[in-house]
Amino acid sequence: MNDRKLENKIRQDIARIKKDMETLAGHSATRVTRFGDDLSKVADDAKGDLVTWAEDNVSDMSKELEQLTGDAKDTLVSVAAKVRKEVGHGLHQYNTKVQEFADKAPGSLGREAVRYPWVALTLTMVVGLMLGMLLKPAR
Repeated sequence: MNDRKLENKIRQDIARIKKDMETLAGHSATRVTRFGDDLSKVADDAKGDLVTWAEDNVSDMSKELEQLTGDAKDTLVSVAAKVRKEVGHGLHQYNTKVQEFADKAPGSLGREAVRYPWVALTLTMVVGLMLGMLLKPAR
């Protein structure tokens, strides 16, 4: 081979290498772009999954809180009904005893105690204080 043929051969080889390098650069750019797209898709999917997970947990907590609130309301209503019943029973016993005392009391004191509840309460306090003074140990 003479110099001229060698030079043409080198030029052809350089042109082919240049073309192959351009193709390789194009493929690399395409792969980088595809990698970026895949990475964006994965990030979007992860973000969506995280939002869904958070919404599900908030929904579950809300349901549990509503159930707890409902249970507390039911318990409160039940306890209030029991307390009301017991207080009503206690007041009935108190009224019965006051009526018995009023029936036994001399004069119009019994009628006054029945007509005015504050008279009955005052009499009860006086009797309680007298009993306290009598039963109190001497110092």
